[in-house]
Amino acid sequence: MTRFVQKLSAPTPGWTTSADVIVVGSGVAGLTAALELRRQVDSVLVVTKGLLSSGNTVWAQGGIAAALHPEDTPAEHFDDTLEAGAGLCSESAVRALVTEGPDRVRKLVRRGAHFDTDPSGGLTLTREGGHHRDRIVHAGGDATGAEISRALVARLEAVRADPRIEVIENAMVVDLLTAAPGGDGRPGPVCGVTLHVIGQGTRDGVGAALAKAVVIATGGIGQAYRSSTNPASATGDGVAAGLRAGAAIADMEFVQFHPTVLWQGVAARGQQPLISEAVRGEGAHLLNAAGERFMLGRHELAELAPRDVVSRNIVRMMEEEGSDNVFLDCRHLGGDFLRGRFPTIWERLAEFDIDMATDLIPVAPAQHFHSGGILTELNGRSTVRGLYAVGEAACSGVHGANRLASNSLLEGLVFATRAAADAAGLVADGTLTGADPVERTGPTSLVPATMRPRIQSVTHRGAGPFRDAAGLRRAADILAATRVKFHTTNGTTVMPQAAEWETTNVLGAASVIAEAALARQESRGGHQRTDFPDTSDAWRVRLAATLDPDGQLELMRVPLELG
Repeated sequence: MTRFVQKLSAPTPGWTTSADVIVVGSGVAGLTAALELRRQVDSVLVVTKGLLSSGNTVWAQGGIAAALHPEDTPAEHFDDTLEAGAGLCSESAVRALVTEGPDRVRKLVRRGAHFDTDPSGGLTLTREGGHHRDRIVHAGGDATGAEISRALVARLEAVRADPRIEVIENAMVVDLLTAAPGGDGRPGPVCGVTLHVIGQGTRDGVGAALAKAVVIATGGIGQAYRSSTNPASATGDGVAAGLRAGAAIADMEFVQFHPTVLWQGVAARGQQPLISEAVRGEGAHLLNAAGERFMLGRHELAELAPRDVVSRNIVRMMEEEGSDNVFLDCRHLGGDFLRGRFPTIWERLAEFDIDMATDLIPVAPAQHFHSGGILTELNGRSTVRGLYAVGEAACSGVHGANRLASNSLLEGLVFATRAAADAAGLVADGTLTGADPVERTGPTSLVPATMRPRIQSVTHRGAGPFRDAAGLRRAADILAATRVKFHTTNGTTVMPQAAEWETTNVLGAASVIAEAALARQESRGGHQRTDFPDTSDAWRVRLAATLDPDGQLELMRVPLELG
Protein backbone atom coordinates (compact mmCIF):
# COMPACT_ATOMS: atom_id res chain seq x y z
CA MET A 1 0.00 0.00 0.00
CA THR A 2 1.40 3.41 -0.93
CA ARG A 3 2.00 5.91 1.83
CA PHE A 4 -0.21 8.84 2.73
CA VAL A 5 1.23 12.28 3.34
CA GLN A 6 1.14 13.72 6.86
CA LYS A 7 0.85 17.36 5.83
CA LEU A 8 -0.31 19.40 2.85
CA SER A 9 1.90 21.65 0.74
CA ALA A 10 1.49 25.18 2.02
CA PRO A 11 3.61 28.31 2.54
CA THR A 12 5.02 29.09 5.98
CA PRO A 13 2.41 30.86 8.13
CA GLY A 14 2.74 34.62 7.95
CA TRP A 15 0.77 35.51 11.09
CA THR A 16 -0.23 33.94 14.39
CA THR A 17 -3.17 34.14 16.76
CA SER A 18 -4.27 32.06 19.73
CA ALA A 19 -7.29 30.93 21.77
CA ASP A 20 -8.09 28.43 24.46
CA VAL A 21 -10.20 26.37 22.04
CA ILE A 22 -10.60 26.51 18.27
CA VAL A 23 -13.84 25.34 16.65
CA VAL A 24 -13.61 24.48 12.96
CA GLY A 25 -16.97 24.60 11.16
CA SER A 26 -20.27 26.46 11.44
CA GLY A 27 -23.01 23.87 11.12
CA VAL A 28 -25.21 22.85 14.05
CA ALA A 29 -22.33 21.04 15.78
CA GLY A 30 -19.75 23.80 15.35
CA LEU A 31 -22.08 26.65 16.31
CA THR A 32 -23.40 24.76 19.34
CA ALA A 33 -19.86 23.97 20.51
CA ALA A 34 -18.82 27.61 20.08
CA LEU A 35 -21.81 28.96 22.03
CA GLU A 36 -21.28 26.47 24.84
CA LEU A 37 -17.53 27.11 25.02
CA ARG A 38 -17.98 30.88 25.14
CA ARG A 39 -19.55 30.50 28.59
CA GLN A 40 -16.87 28.16 29.89
CA VAL A 41 -13.42 29.26 28.64
CA ASP A 42 -11.64 32.58 28.31
CA SER A 43 -11.27 32.56 24.53
CA VAL A 44 -12.83 30.73 21.58
CA LEU A 45 -11.87 31.04 17.92
CA VAL A 46 -14.42 29.91 15.30
CA VAL A 47 -13.04 29.19 11.84
CA THR A 48 -15.39 28.54 8.93
CA LYS A 49 -14.64 27.97 5.26
CA GLY A 50 -17.41 30.28 4.07
CA LEU A 51 -19.74 32.58 5.94
CA LEU A 52 -21.11 31.59 9.34
CA SER A 53 -24.42 30.80 7.67
CA SER A 54 -22.93 28.49 5.04
CA GLY A 55 -22.51 25.31 7.10
CA ASN A 56 -23.90 21.97 5.95
CA THR A 57 -26.84 22.29 8.36
CA VAL A 58 -28.58 24.77 6.05
CA TRP A 59 -29.36 21.95 3.62
CA ALA A 60 -31.12 19.66 6.11
CA GLN A 61 -34.77 19.35 5.09
CA GLY A 62 -36.23 16.62 7.27
CA GLY A 63 -35.90 17.68 10.90
CA ILE A 64 -34.66 16.61 14.31
CA ALA A 65 -35.66 13.31 15.90
CA ALA A 66 -36.36 13.37 19.65
CA ALA A 67 -38.77 11.62 22.00
CA LEU A 68 -40.91 14.68 22.76
CA HIS A 69 -44.40 13.20 22.46
CA PRO A 70 -46.00 12.09 25.76
CA GLU A 71 -46.52 8.59 24.36
CA ASP A 72 -42.97 8.33 23.00
CA THR A 73 -39.93 7.33 25.06
CA PRO A 74 -36.15 7.54 24.73
CA ALA A 75 -36.18 3.73 24.94
CA GLU A 76 -38.23 3.48 21.75
CA HIS A 77 -35.97 5.98 19.99
CA PHE A 78 -33.03 3.92 21.23
CA ASP A 79 -34.46 0.74 19.70
CA ASP A 80 -35.17 2.38 16.33
CA THR A 81 -31.63 3.79 16.20
CA LEU A 82 -30.06 0.41 16.97
CA GLU A 83 -32.18 -1.29 14.33
CA ALA A 84 -31.11 1.19 11.65
CA GLY A 85 -27.47 0.90 12.74
CA ALA A 86 -27.44 -2.80 11.83
CA GLY A 87 -25.54 -4.04 14.86
CA LEU A 88 -22.67 -1.53 14.86
CA CYS A 89 -24.00 1.27 17.06
CA SER A 90 -22.32 2.12 20.34
CA GLU A 91 -25.18 1.56 22.76
CA SER A 92 -23.74 4.03 25.27
CA ALA A 93 -23.51 6.73 22.59
CA VAL A 94 -27.06 6.04 21.42
CA ARG A 95 -28.30 6.15 25.01
CA ALA A 96 -26.68 9.56 25.46
CA LEU A 97 -28.27 10.74 22.22
CA VAL A 98 -31.83 9.71 23.00
CA THR A 99 -31.86 10.64 26.70
CA GLU A 100 -30.17 14.03 26.37
CA GLY A 101 -31.72 14.83 22.99
CA PRO A 102 -35.09 16.19 24.15
CA ASP A 103 -33.44 18.76 26.43
CA ARG A 104 -31.03 19.78 23.68
CA VAL A 105 -33.97 20.44 21.35
CA ARG A 106 -35.73 22.48 24.05
CA LYS A 107 -32.54 24.51 24.53
CA LEU A 108 -32.42 25.11 20.79
CA VAL A 109 -35.92 26.57 21.04
CA ARG A 110 -34.75 28.83 23.88
CA ARG A 111 -31.92 29.96 21.60
CA GLY A 112 -34.48 31.21 19.13
CA ALA A 113 -35.28 28.35 16.75
CA HIS A 114 -38.89 28.44 15.56
CA PHE A 115 -40.32 25.00 14.84
CA ASP A 116 -43.69 24.19 13.32
CA THR A 117 -46.50 23.95 15.86
CA ASP A 118 -50.06 22.63 15.98
CA PRO A 119 -53.13 24.80 16.75
CA SER A 120 -52.59 24.31 20.48
CA GLY A 121 -49.03 25.64 20.26
CA GLY A 122 -47.33 22.29 20.73
CA LEU A 123 -44.55 21.11 18.44
CA THR A 124 -45.77 19.32 15.31
CA LEU A 125 -44.22 15.85 15.20
CA THR A 126 -43.98 13.76 12.02
CA ARG A 127 -42.50 10.40 11.04
CA GLU A 128 -39.64 9.40 8.74
CA GLY A 129 -38.05 6.16 7.59
CA GLY A 130 -37.05 3.72 10.33
CA HIS A 131 -39.05 5.43 13.09
CA HIS A 132 -42.00 3.68 14.70
CA ARG A 133 -43.28 6.91 16.29
CA ASP A 134 -44.02 10.46 15.20
CA ARG A 135 -40.94 12.17 16.67
CA ILE A 136 -39.54 14.45 13.96
CA VAL A 137 -39.57 18.18 14.75
CA HIS A 138 -39.41 20.40 11.66
CA ALA A 139 -39.42 24.07 10.71
CA GLY A 140 -40.93 25.79 7.70
CA GLY A 141 -42.22 22.43 6.56
CA ASP A 142 -38.97 21.35 4.93
CA ALA A 143 -36.50 24.07 5.95
CA THR A 144 -35.44 22.76 9.36
CA GLY A 145 -31.71 23.06 8.80
CA ALA A 146 -32.01 26.61 7.52
CA GLU A 147 -34.00 27.64 10.59
CA ILE A 148 -31.58 26.00 13.03
CA SER A 149 -28.65 27.66 11.28
CA ARG A 150 -30.44 31.03 11.34
CA ALA A 151 -31.13 30.79 15.06
CA LEU A 152 -27.62 29.71 16.05
CA VAL A 153 -25.91 32.23 13.78
CA ALA A 154 -28.13 34.98 15.19
CA ARG A 155 -27.22 33.96 18.74
CA LEU A 156 -23.52 33.96 17.86
CA GLU A 157 -23.77 37.30 16.06
CA ALA A 158 -25.44 38.74 19.14
CA VAL A 159 -22.33 38.00 21.23
CA ARG A 160 -19.73 38.69 18.55
CA ALA A 161 -18.59 41.82 20.35
CA ASP A 162 -17.63 39.65 23.33
CA PRO A 163 -13.81 39.61 23.47
CA ARG A 164 -13.95 35.95 24.51
CA ILE A 165 -15.03 34.86 21.04
CA GLU A 166 -13.55 35.56 17.61
CA VAL A 167 -14.89 34.44 14.24
CA ILE A 168 -12.77 34.10 11.11
CA GLU A 169 -14.92 33.56 8.02
CA ASN A 170 -13.76 32.56 4.53
CA ALA A 171 -10.93 30.59 6.10
CA MET A 172 -9.96 27.03 5.27
CA VAL A 173 -8.06 24.97 7.80
CA VAL A 174 -5.12 23.46 5.95
CA ASP A 175 -3.68 21.23 8.66
CA LEU A 176 -3.76 20.54 12.37
CA LEU A 177 -0.68 21.62 14.30
CA THR A 178 0.86 18.99 16.57
CA ALA A 179 3.45 19.13 19.33
CA ALA A 180 6.34 16.71 19.73
CA PRO A 181 5.23 13.11 20.33
CA GLY A 182 5.78 11.54 23.73
CA GLY A 183 8.00 8.61 24.49
CA ASP A 184 5.14 6.13 24.26
CA GLY A 185 5.04 6.28 20.48
CA ARG A 186 1.69 8.05 20.42
CA PRO A 187 1.22 11.10 18.16
CA GLY A 188 1.96 14.47 19.68
CA PRO A 189 -1.01 16.44 21.02
CA VAL A 190 -2.90 18.80 18.74
CA CYS A 191 -2.03 22.40 19.57
CA GLY A 192 -3.70 24.46 16.85
CA VAL A 193 -4.30 24.77 13.13
CA THR A 194 -2.84 26.34 10.06
CA LEU A 195 -5.45 28.19 8.04
CA HIS A 196 -5.77 30.14 4.84
CA VAL A 197 -7.88 33.29 4.98
CA ILE A 198 -9.19 34.26 1.59
CA GLY A 199 -8.54 38.00 1.39
CA GLN A 200 -10.92 39.13 4.12
CA GLY A 201 -10.32 41.53 6.99
CA THR A 202 -6.98 42.26 8.61
CA ARG A 203 -5.59 38.75 8.13
CA ASP A 204 -4.79 37.29 4.75
CA GLY A 205 -3.00 34.24 3.41
CA VAL A 206 -1.77 31.35 5.55
CA GLY A 207 -1.53 31.81 9.30
CA ALA A 208 -1.24 29.74 12.46
CA ALA A 209 -3.79 29.64 15.27
CA LEU A 210 -2.54 28.07 18.50
CA ALA A 211 -4.86 26.49 21.06
CA LYS A 212 -5.13 24.06 23.95
CA ALA A 213 -7.86 22.12 22.13
CA VAL A 214 -9.36 21.96 18.64
CA VAL A 215 -12.93 20.87 17.87
CA ILE A 216 -13.44 19.58 14.32
CA ALA A 217 -16.99 20.14 13.03
CA THR A 218 -16.37 20.29 9.29
CA GLY A 219 -19.17 18.03 8.04
CA GLY A 220 -18.99 15.20 5.56
CA ILE A 221 -17.18 13.78 2.53
CA GLY A 222 -19.89 14.13 -0.14
CA GLN A 223 -17.59 15.62 -2.77
CA ALA A 224 -15.67 12.34 -2.88
CA TYR A 225 -18.61 11.09 -4.98
CA ARG A 226 -19.81 11.97 -8.45
CA SER A 227 -23.27 12.94 -7.22
CA SER A 228 -24.22 13.93 -3.70
CA THR A 229 -26.76 15.96 -1.79
CA ASN A 230 -23.88 17.62 0.08
CA PRO A 231 -22.75 21.18 -0.70
CA ALA A 232 -19.52 21.89 -2.55
CA SER A 233 -17.77 22.60 0.77
CA ALA A 234 -18.15 18.96 1.96
CA THR A 235 -14.66 17.86 0.96
CA GLY A 236 -13.66 15.82 4.02
CA ASP A 237 -11.28 18.50 5.28
CA GLY A 238 -11.55 17.66 8.99
CA VAL A 239 -11.37 13.89 8.57
CA ALA A 240 -8.35 14.12 6.27
CA ALA A 241 -6.58 16.60 8.57
CA GLY A 242 -7.26 14.35 11.57
CA LEU A 243 -5.74 11.35 9.79
CA ARG A 244 -2.63 13.34 8.86
CA ALA A 245 -2.26 14.45 12.50
CA GLY A 246 -2.27 10.86 13.77
CA ALA A 247 -5.91 10.45 14.81
CA ALA A 248 -7.82 7.24 14.17
CA ILE A 249 -10.70 7.50 11.73
CA ALA A 250 -13.33 4.78 11.73
CA ASP A 251 -16.39 3.38 9.92
CA MET A 252 -15.20 5.04 6.72
CA GLU A 253 -16.77 2.30 4.60
CA PHE A 254 -20.31 3.15 5.73
CA VAL A 255 -21.67 5.64 3.23
CA GLN A 256 -25.37 6.40 3.20
CA PHE A 257 -27.04 6.90 -0.16
CA HIS A 258 -30.29 8.83 0.13
CA PRO A 259 -33.03 6.94 -1.71
CA THR A 260 -34.89 9.89 -3.24
CA VAL A 261 -32.62 12.38 -4.97
CA LEU A 262 -33.97 14.11 -8.07
CA TRP A 263 -32.76 12.24 -11.17
CA GLN A 264 -31.36 14.72 -13.71
CA GLY A 265 -29.66 12.35 -16.12
CA VAL A 266 -26.40 10.45 -16.29
CA ALA A 267 -24.36 13.62 -16.82
CA ALA A 268 -25.50 15.24 -13.55
CA ARG A 269 -22.60 16.13 -11.22
CA GLY A 270 -22.09 17.88 -7.90
CA GLN A 271 -24.80 18.73 -5.39
CA GLN A 272 -28.14 17.20 -6.35
CA PRO A 273 -31.63 18.26 -5.16
CA LEU A 274 -32.88 16.12 -2.29
CA ILE A 275 -36.51 15.01 -1.94
CA SER A 276 -36.82 14.72 1.83
CA GLU A 277 -37.62 11.47 3.59
CA ALA A 278 -40.47 13.44 5.17
CA VAL A 279 -42.34 13.30 1.86
CA ARG A 280 -42.54 9.51 2.21
CA GLY A 281 -43.29 10.03 5.88
CA GLU A 282 -46.43 11.89 4.85
CA GLY A 283 -47.52 9.03 2.61
CA ALA A 284 -45.74 9.31 -0.75
CA HIS A 285 -45.12 6.03 -2.61
CA LEU A 286 -42.21 4.66 -4.64
CA LEU A 287 -43.21 3.31 -8.04
CA ASN A 288 -41.32 1.36 -10.68
CA ALA A 289 -41.66 2.01 -14.41
CA ALA A 290 -44.84 -0.08 -14.48
CA GLY A 291 -46.41 2.13 -11.82
CA GLU A 292 -46.22 -0.53 -9.10
CA ARG A 293 -45.34 0.04 -5.43
CA PHE A 294 -42.30 -2.21 -5.33
CA MET A 295 -41.41 -1.68 -1.64
CA LEU A 296 -44.54 -3.52 -0.51
CA GLY A 297 -43.51 -6.98 0.65
CA ARG A 298 -39.81 -6.09 0.70
CA HIS A 299 -39.87 -4.61 4.21
CA GLU A 300 -42.54 -4.31 6.89
CA LEU A 301 -42.26 -0.50 6.77
CA ALA A 302 -42.39 -0.42 2.94
CA GLU A 303 -41.32 3.09 1.81
CA LEU A 304 -40.49 3.98 5.42
CA ALA A 305 -37.84 1.29 5.84
CA PRO A 306 -34.35 2.47 6.86
CA ARG A 307 -32.57 4.39 4.13
CA ASP A 308 -30.04 1.72 3.28
CA VAL A 309 -32.85 -0.78 2.73
CA VAL A 310 -34.83 1.58 0.49
CA SER A 311 -31.74 2.61 -1.51
CA ARG A 312 -30.70 -1.01 -2.09
CA ASN A 313 -34.15 -1.94 -3.30
CA ILE A 314 -34.31 1.05 -5.63
CA VAL A 315 -30.97 0.09 -7.18
CA ARG A 316 -32.14 -3.52 -7.57
CA MET A 317 -35.39 -2.40 -9.16
CA MET A 318 -33.50 -0.22 -11.63
CA GLU A 319 -31.27 -3.18 -12.48
CA GLU A 320 -34.29 -5.44 -12.97
CA GLU A 321 -35.96 -2.93 -15.27
CA GLY A 322 -32.83 -1.65 -16.98
CA SER A 323 -33.87 1.87 -15.98
CA ASP A 324 -31.97 4.86 -14.59
CA ASN A 325 -34.54 5.86 -11.98
CA VAL A 326 -37.76 5.05 -10.18
CA PHE A 327 -40.57 7.47 -9.32
CA LEU A 328 -41.84 9.15 -6.18
CA ASP A 329 -45.62 9.56 -6.27
CA CYS A 330 -47.18 12.11 -3.93
CA ARG A 331 -50.06 13.15 -6.20
CA HIS A 332 -52.66 11.66 -3.85
CA LEU A 333 -51.58 14.02 -1.06
CA GLY A 334 -52.99 17.07 -2.84
CA GLY A 335 -51.46 20.31 -4.04
CA ASP A 336 -52.50 22.48 -1.10
CA PHE A 337 -51.02 20.10 1.46
CA LEU A 338 -47.80 19.58 -0.50
CA ARG A 339 -47.25 23.29 -1.11
CA GLY A 340 -47.81 24.08 2.57
CA ARG A 341 -45.85 21.17 4.05
CA PHE A 342 -42.92 21.20 1.60
CA PRO A 343 -42.57 24.75 0.26
CA THR A 344 -38.83 24.49 -0.42
CA ILE A 345 -39.12 21.19 -2.30
CA TRP A 346 -42.20 22.46 -4.17
CA GLU A 347 -40.32 25.53 -5.42
CA ARG A 348 -37.15 23.58 -6.22
CA LEU A 349 -39.04 21.03 -8.31
CA ALA A 350 -40.91 23.80 -10.09
CA GLU A 351 -37.51 25.01 -11.37
CA PHE A 352 -37.34 21.68 -13.22
CA ASP A 353 -40.95 21.98 -14.48
CA ILE A 354 -42.13 19.29 -12.07
CA ASP A 355 -45.45 19.78 -10.28
CA MET A 356 -45.57 17.67 -7.12
CA ALA A 357 -49.36 17.63 -7.24
CA THR A 358 -49.67 16.24 -10.76
CA ASP A 359 -46.31 14.73 -11.82
CA LEU A 360 -44.36 11.65 -10.86
CA ILE A 361 -40.93 12.70 -9.57
CA PRO A 362 -37.97 10.80 -11.07
CA VAL A 363 -35.58 9.80 -8.27
CA ALA A 364 -32.48 7.67 -7.71
CA PRO A 365 -30.07 7.20 -4.79
CA ALA A 366 -27.11 9.56 -4.35
CA GLN A 367 -24.48 9.94 -1.64
CA HIS A 368 -26.01 11.75 1.33
CA PHE A 369 -24.35 11.06 4.68
CA HIS A 370 -21.17 9.50 6.01
CA SER A 371 -21.36 7.44 9.20
CA GLY A 372 -17.57 7.42 9.51
CA GLY A 373 -15.16 10.08 10.66
CA ILE A 374 -12.67 10.86 13.40
CA LEU A 375 -13.10 8.15 16.04
CA THR A 376 -14.40 9.63 19.30
CA GLU A 377 -15.61 8.54 22.70
CA LEU A 378 -18.71 9.82 24.49
CA ASN A 379 -17.34 13.33 25.05
CA GLY A 380 -16.01 13.85 21.56
CA ARG A 381 -12.36 13.14 22.41
CA SER A 382 -10.37 11.65 19.55
CA THR A 383 -7.42 9.29 19.93
CA VAL A 384 -5.05 12.30 19.87
CA ARG A 385 -4.87 14.50 22.93
CA GLY A 386 -6.39 17.94 22.43
CA LEU A 387 -8.40 16.96 19.35
CA TYR A 388 -12.19 16.67 19.45
CA ALA A 389 -14.64 15.93 16.66
CA VAL A 390 -18.41 16.39 16.54
CA GLY A 391 -21.18 16.08 13.96
CA GLU A 392 -20.71 14.32 10.65
CA ALA A 393 -16.92 14.73 10.85
CA ALA A 394 -16.92 12.40 13.87
CA CYS A 395 -17.48 8.69 14.29
CA SER A 396 -19.29 8.82 17.62
CA GLY A 397 -20.78 5.34 17.26
CA VAL A 398 -24.32 6.72 17.20
CA HIS A 399 -25.08 5.74 13.61
CA GLY A 400 -23.39 2.37 13.35
CA ALA A 401 -23.59 1.04 9.81
CA ASN A 402 -26.48 3.28 8.79
CA ARG A 403 -27.92 6.53 10.16
CA LEU A 404 -31.53 6.68 11.29
CA ALA A 405 -33.37 9.55 9.60
CA SER A 406 -33.10 12.93 11.39
CA ASN A 407 -30.63 11.70 14.00
CA SER A 408 -27.75 13.74 12.55
CA LEU A 409 -28.90 17.18 13.71
CA LEU A 410 -29.59 15.73 17.15
CA GLU A 411 -26.12 14.17 17.22
CA GLY A 412 -24.62 17.59 16.50
CA LEU A 413 -26.52 19.18 19.38
CA VAL A 414 -25.88 16.46 21.95
CA PHE A 415 -22.23 15.70 21.32
CA ALA A 416 -21.15 19.29 20.67
CA THR A 417 -22.53 20.14 24.11
CA ARG A 418 -20.65 17.21 25.61
CA ALA A 419 -17.39 18.04 23.83
CA ALA A 420 -17.54 21.69 24.86
CA ALA A 421 -18.03 20.78 28.52
CA ASP A 422 -15.22 18.22 28.42
CA ALA A 423 -12.72 20.48 26.66
CA ALA A 424 -13.54 23.39 28.94
CA GLY A 425 -13.08 21.22 32.02
CA LEU A 426 -9.69 19.93 30.88
CA VAL A 427 -8.53 23.44 30.00
CA ALA A 428 -9.67 24.71 33.40
CA ASP A 429 -7.89 22.01 35.41
CA GLY A 430 -4.68 22.29 33.40
CA THR A 431 -4.89 18.88 31.74
CA LEU A 432 -4.92 20.55 28.32
CA THR A 433 -2.24 23.20 28.00
CA GLY A 434 -0.67 25.04 25.13
CA ALA A 435 2.35 23.53 23.38
CA ASP A 436 4.81 24.51 20.69
CA PRO A 437 4.05 22.90 17.32
CA VAL A 438 6.70 20.87 15.54
CA GLU A 439 7.05 20.24 11.82
CA ARG A 440 5.81 16.83 10.68
CA THR A 441 8.36 15.14 8.45
CA GLY A 442 7.94 13.38 5.12
CA PRO A 443 6.58 14.36 1.73
CA THR A 444 3.71 16.79 1.27
CA SER A 445 0.97 16.77 -1.34
CA LEU A 446 -1.09 19.11 -3.44
CA VAL A 447 -3.52 17.57 -5.95
CA PRO A 448 -4.71 19.74 -8.85
CA ALA A 449 -8.38 20.63 -8.70
CA THR A 450 -8.75 19.28 -12.24
CA MET A 451 -8.28 15.77 -10.80
CA ARG A 452 -11.44 15.93 -8.70
CA PRO A 453 -13.91 14.62 -11.34
CA ARG A 454 -11.63 11.65 -11.95
CA ILE A 455 -11.40 10.89 -8.22
CA GLN A 456 -15.17 11.20 -7.85
CA SER A 457 -15.87 8.84 -10.75
CA VAL A 458 -13.43 6.24 -9.44
CA THR A 459 -14.97 6.38 -5.96
CA HIS A 460 -18.52 6.22 -7.30
CA ARG A 461 -17.82 3.18 -9.50
CA GLY A 462 -15.76 1.27 -6.95
CA ALA A 463 -17.33 2.25 -3.62
CA GLY A 464 -20.90 3.11 -4.59
CA PRO A 465 -24.13 1.52 -3.30
CA PHE A 466 -22.97 -1.99 -4.36
CA ARG A 467 -19.34 -3.10 -4.15
CA ASP A 468 -17.14 -6.09 -4.86
CA ALA A 469 -13.48 -6.98 -4.45
CA ALA A 470 -12.53 -6.34 -8.07
CA GLY A 471 -14.13 -2.90 -8.19
CA LEU A 472 -12.77 -1.87 -4.79
CA ARG A 473 -9.26 -3.10 -5.59
CA ARG A 474 -9.29 -1.18 -8.85
CA ALA A 475 -10.51 1.98 -7.11
CA ALA A 476 -7.97 1.67 -4.30
CA ASP A 477 -5.11 1.15 -6.78
CA ILE A 478 -6.09 4.14 -8.95
CA LEU A 479 -6.45 6.38 -5.90
CA ALA A 480 -3.12 5.18 -4.52
CA ALA A 481 -1.37 5.90 -7.82
CA THR A 482 -2.91 9.37 -7.83
CA ARG A 483 -1.60 10.04 -4.32
CA VAL A 484 1.93 9.01 -5.31
CA LYS A 485 1.85 11.12 -8.46
CA PHE A 486 1.39 14.31 -6.48
CA HIS A 487 3.74 13.66 -3.55
CA THR A 488 6.55 16.20 -3.28
CA THR A 489 9.48 16.85 -0.97
CA ASN A 490 10.01 20.41 -2.16
CA GLY A 491 7.17 22.14 -0.31
CA THR A 492 5.83 25.32 -1.86
CA THR A 493 6.32 29.05 -1.60
CA VAL A 494 3.45 29.74 -4.01
CA MET A 495 -0.02 30.18 -2.54
CA PRO A 496 -2.09 27.13 -3.58
CA GLN A 497 -5.74 27.46 -4.43
CA ALA A 498 -8.22 26.31 -1.80
CA ALA A 499 -9.65 23.91 -4.41
CA GLU A 500 -6.27 22.13 -4.56
CA TRP A 501 -6.19 21.58 -0.80
CA GLU A 502 -9.81 20.42 -0.95
CA THR A 503 -9.09 17.98 -3.77
CA THR A 504 -6.16 16.55 -1.81
CA ASN A 505 -8.52 16.01 1.14
CA VAL A 506 -11.13 14.42 -1.14
CA LEU A 507 -8.47 12.01 -2.42
CA GLY A 508 -7.39 11.09 1.11
CA ALA A 509 -10.95 10.42 2.29
CA ALA A 510 -11.84 8.45 -0.83
CA SER A 511 -8.70 6.32 -0.47
CA VAL A 512 -9.57 5.25 3.07
CA ILE A 513 -13.20 4.55 2.10
CA ALA A 514 -12.01 2.19 -0.63
CA GLU A 515 -9.43 0.43 1.54
CA ALA A 516 -11.84 -0.03 4.47
CA ALA A 517 -14.62 -1.26 2.18
CA LEU A 518 -12.23 -3.76 0.61
CA ALA A 519 -11.19 -5.04 4.03
CA ARG A 520 -14.73 -5.52 5.40
CA GLN A 521 -15.83 -8.82 3.86
CA GLU A 522 -19.54 -8.69 4.62
CA SER A 523 -22.63 -6.62 3.82
CA ARG A 524 -24.09 -4.38 6.51
CA GLY A 525 -26.00 -1.08 6.42
CA GLY A 526 -24.30 1.44 4.15
CA HIS A 527 -21.70 -1.11 3.01
CA GLN A 528 -23.01 -3.69 0.55
CA ARG A 529 -20.70 -6.30 -1.03
CA THR A 530 -22.15 -8.40 -3.85
CA ASP A 531 -19.36 -10.93 -3.29
CA PHE A 532 -20.06 -11.07 0.48
CA PRO A 533 -23.84 -10.53 0.58
CA ASP A 534 -24.39 -11.75 4.14
CA THR A 535 -23.88 -10.01 7.47
CA SER A 536 -21.28 -11.72 9.63
CA ASP A 537 -21.02 -11.68 13.44
CA ALA A 538 -17.25 -11.85 12.99
CA TRP A 539 -17.42 -8.33 11.58
CA ARG A 540 -19.40 -6.82 14.45
CA VAL A 541 -16.48 -4.46 15.10
CA ARG A 542 -15.31 -1.09 13.88
CA LEU A 543 -12.53 -0.75 11.37
CA ALA A 544 -10.28 2.11 12.42
CA ALA A 545 -7.57 3.58 10.18
CA THR A 546 -4.40 5.33 11.29
CA LEU A 547 -1.10 6.29 9.71
CA ASP A 548 2.12 4.81 11.01
CA PRO A 549 5.20 7.06 11.40
CA ASP A 550 6.08 6.47 7.73
CA GLY A 551 2.60 7.37 6.48
CA GLN A 552 1.46 3.81 5.78
CA LEU A 553 -2.25 3.20 6.36
CA GLU A 554 -3.01 0.69 9.08
CA LEU A 555 -6.47 -0.82 9.55
CA MET A 556 -7.35 -2.30 12.92
CA ARG A 557 -10.45 -3.77 14.52
CA VAL A 558 -11.67 -1.84 17.55
CA PRO A 559 -14.60 -2.56 19.90
CA LEU A 560 -17.93 -0.81 19.50
CA GLU A 561 -17.69 0.65 23.00
CA LEU A 562 -14.62 2.77 23.72
CA GLY A 563 -13.33 2.97 27.27
